[in-house]
Amino acid sequence: MRRAILLAIIACSVFGASAQDAATGAATGQFPATPADTARSVPVPSAQSPRATFPAGAATATTGIPRNLPVVPFVDLSVRSPQTGQEVAFSLQLLILLTVLSLAPSLIILVTSFLRVSIVLDFVKRALSLQQVPPGQVLMGIALFLTVFIMWPTFDEVYTQSIKPLADGQIGIEQAYRAAEKPFRLFMYSQMQNDSENIRLFMSMRGLPKPASLADVPTYVLVPAFILSELTIAFKIGILLYIPFIIIDMVVASTLMSMGMIMLPPVMISTPFKLILFVLIDGWNLMARQLVESFMRSGS
Repeated sequence: MRRAILLAIIACSVFGASAQDAATGAATGQFPATPADTARSVPVPSAQSPRATFPAGAATATTGIPRNLPVVPFVDLSVRSPQTGQEVAFSLQLLILLTVLSLAPSLIILVTSFLRVSIVLDFVKRALSLQQVPPGQVLMGIALFLTVFIMWPTFDEVYTQSIKPLADGQIGIEQAYRAAEKPFRLFMYSQMQNDSENIRLFMSMRGLPKPASLADVPTYVLVPAFILSELTIAFKIGILLYIPFIIIDMVVASTLMSMGMIMLPPVMISTPFKLILFVLIDGWNLMARQLVESFMRSGS
């Protein structure tokens, strides 16, 4: 009981002293006039003597959020009416250029060697009875880099004759388009010079006279003729690829039938033999070489 009374007396004395100090501080104005979260100037300590005292004229720094915030630039896009005919022509040229850039993937597929290479690679995958290996993205990547390898002289000529002079300001957009169109036209025609039946087909359907040279064949006729020619060549290569693997399928199916194993799928047995044959003959190397040489022979 006495111990409890003693503790109560000590607590009352401590609380009274704290209240008296607070009242004294309020009377003398020792409390800060501004809240703690506002900006205040405080002395900056020196890097050489961090514990040194600060004189009256010491440098100070401001804490809190500064008043002068950095100005973010305002971006504005204004649309106005053209003042001259040159501005109208430039706007139309810019619109055509953006349209061509949006169709760039389709142009790469249709006017280069990508069409034939991608179809042949897909035929190889199907002839080997492979479903998931290699993935489609891998085959498209292989076709893309083979296309870059085959088309590199054409791309280099386009850059030298069209893109670089346009970037240097030596030629205009129309001249750059004509300079870039010429190498692709030569490449497409070189693949059809031994068999120009597709060109005659589209020229006759359009009612155009017989061309005397490549310059007389419009681009809108040359492109679809090239597409049909590439599809025909790719399917011919696919047929030749299928023949040895079809023979393996027939031999395996006949063997299983003679053994009475009708319920066993022939593909399960023939696929390993196909892979063994493909690896033994170094199929990927042989196929890539023949694809590249097919374009070189046509272009020579």
